[in-house]
Amino acid sequence: MSKVRADRAEEVSATCHSGLLERVFHLTEKGTTVRTELVAGFTTFITMVYVVFVIPGMLSAAGMDKGALFVATCLVAGLSTIAMGLYANWPIGLAPGLGLNAFFAYAVVLGMGYSWQQAMGGVFWGGIGFMLLSLFRVREWIVDSIPDSLRSGITCGIGFFLAIIGLKNAGIVVANPATFVTMGDITAFQPLMACLSLCLILAFAQRKMKSAVLLAIAIVSVIALIGDDSVSFSGVVAAPPSIEPILGGLDIMGALNVEMIGVIVAFLFVNLFDTTGTLIAVGDRAGLVGKDGSVENMRKAMVTDGTASWIGALFGAPTVTSYIESAAGVSVGGKTGLTAVVVGLLFLLMLFFSPLAAMVPSYATAGALLYVAILMTSSLVKIDWDDLTEAGPVVITALMMPLSFSISNGIALGFISYPIIKLLAGRHSEVSVSMWVLAAIFASKFYFFGV
Repeated sequence: MSKVRADRAEEVSATCHSGLLERVFHLTEKGTTVRTELVAGFTTFITMVYVVFVIPGMLSAAGMDKGALFVATCLVAGLSTIAMGLYANWPIGLAPGLGLNAFFAYAVVLGMGYSWQQAMGGVFWGGIGFMLLSLFRVREWIVDSIPDSLRSGITCGIGFFLAIIGLKNAGIVVANPATFVTMGDITAFQPLMACLSLCLILAFAQRKMKSAVLLAIAIVSVIALIGDDSVSFSGVVAAPPSIEPILGGLDIMGALNVEMIGVIVAFLFVNLFDTTGTLIAVGDRAGLVGKDGSVENMRKAMVTDGTASWIGALFGAPTVTSYIESAAGVSVGGKTGLTAVVVGLLFLLMLFFSPLAAMVPSYATAGALLYVAILMTSSLVKIDWDDLTEAGPVVITALMMPLSFSISNGIALGFISYPIIKLLAGRHSEVSVSMWVLAAIFASKFYFFGV
């Protein structure tokens, strides 16, 4: 009798939970089930979790505490992804983005000489701007007025920027006073391991393995334990490190100076283009794009992403963005925010696995940077190479990012060159008013304040 009552209680509990999830996420309406969403959430998490190993190693170069960065990355990724699921009901995972975080550490802090606190203030204002653009629907006007070719050029340029950082971190390319850069000793252990990491990721990804990046990092880290005395195993589970060294450390007012304008604009615009493209691509696969081209809850998704960026800065985690890896979960049936909630909860669970993150050497994650670079440079296939008024600004944008070691400089030169080339070619009617305005702003910045 007691067993019957227990079974009945369990059935009632399951029904209640199912009913709550149905009301919040509209599972039946979307044609999905709780089990499908759980599987989708786990799949997306497995494809994204590499960020908790890559981001801390990248940002520690800017003088930030690596343990605190691990905690900040897990917290921000977890909370922002849960917010996306509950508010926008989208199956999208969010986390600090690789491209802009590389820009943050290597260009803004190490290259331009700003403190990480000031740079984090720039992230804060960029996030505020992104959120306001989404709230007041200015985002659509800006995105629609900027040519597709320049957007592809920006994406490709960030890919090149990531590539040069990954190659430098791995010791595959090194400084040279005569030629600026040259090949390092690729027979040394660290460069070899970085090359192995990239080869494994590419091979696994080609085989459609969902956890390609994570698996490659794990394999190289195990090899490093055997062959590198500087790498040691200190356990798997432990209490999270303190986030105090970076929590609330941003300098909001210190970022409000004219020299930081280009940096803030870069944080804003790159996140804008990246997020828009990711949301549309994943939303289309999840059935969230209507026949008329309208995207369900797009504004809510954009507001969530923008809000996550400036709140993330408070935690000490630079620019948060939507991850294209979310498509992995959608591919196995994820259609609602329940997928995102599962992803977020798993990121929060990762807080207790900090010893694993501490063990991963930088050359093990260099392959991940190079892999993402390859994916981003593929955007060049969209360019009409027969039209030099389109191809020229794209190449200028893409090349000047790594060569000037600045995403903002690449964007600025691309935006300035595009309308000028169109004008000189007698095709000024193809240039929108907003493009002329942006070109004038960037040109004024160079003229009055320099690079």
